[in-house]
Order: sequence, then C-alpha cells, then structure tokens
Amino acid sequence: MAIEVNNESGLEIDVAAVHDIARYALSRMRIHPLSELSVIAIDEEAMEALHIQWMDLPGPTDVMSFPMDELRPPAKDEEEPVKGLLGDIVLCPQVARTQGAAAPTGHSMDDELQLLTVHGVLHLLGYDHEVPDERAEMFGLQKAIVDGWRAEAGLSGPSPAPTIT
Repeated sequence: MAIEVNNESGLEIDVAAVHDIARYALSRMRIHPLSELSVIAIDEEAMEALHIQWMDLPGPTDVMSFPMDELRPPAKDEEEPVKGLLGDIVLCPQVARTQGAAAPTGHSMDDELQLLTVHGVLHLLGYDHEVPDERAEMFGLQKAIVDGWRAEAGLSGPSPAPTIT
C-alpha cells in the first residue's frame, strides 16, 4: 500500500504509528495492496477552515475523510479487491489531545490519533455512524482493528474508547 503521512500540525506526533495502523486497517479490510492513501495532520485553524468549507460547521474537528475512488472492501472472501485511490484523511492533533485527555479512560494524543486514523479509513470505505445499526457496525470494526493492531504491535491494554460522537 502506498500510504503517505504528513505532519503539518506544529505538534510532534507518532507518524510511524499512524502509518502502521492505516496499513493494518486497510489490510484487515482486504483493500488492494496497490491502493493509495494520504494522511495529513494539520493545526486547528486549518481544520476549522475545512470543517466550515465542507461541513458548514464552526470550530475544528478531530478527523475528516475525503474519498476519491469510493473503494469498498470485497463483499466475499473469494472476490478480488479493486485497486485505486482511497482518498485523504485529515487529522487535528490539537483536538485529538483534548479528546484523549477528556475520554473516560484518559488516553494520549497518539492513542487518539491512531483511533481517528482507523475511523477515517472506515469512512473512506463507506462506513458511517449516523444511524444506530451503522454506528454499531462501524464502531465494532474500529475497535476490532485498533485492538488487533495494538496486539500485533505488542502494546498493552485495550484500545481507547471511541470519543467520536
């Protein structure tokens, strides 16, 4: 997978972990290994501008996803995945730091960014959380992916609880 991660946020983030968890999520969702993804971390001011432009909502948000080829996971194990451009995930570490600290389990900014990266990947793949059934499916996948990656990476403890509402 071609995954590019850029940090333009002004905060130090674990770029390698963002890259690794994105790769793990795409592999777990059976996305073609020649597919491409871009992840960028930006500051609150830039995120707020995107949030207003694309969602017509004030203030910065934690993550936004911009799909390109609208790739979807293969419906059945025997189907071949299609390659293409997944799109862009935009992260805001400042918002992630605040959310992680406020979470019931109180976790780090990097833990929150890993969770948000998986959340962004799932949005690029067509998952949403607007209705209860879709929310349960998306958040269940998100937890399974983050927990699986953390186990493979040898990180202790369960994944951070979702802070996305």
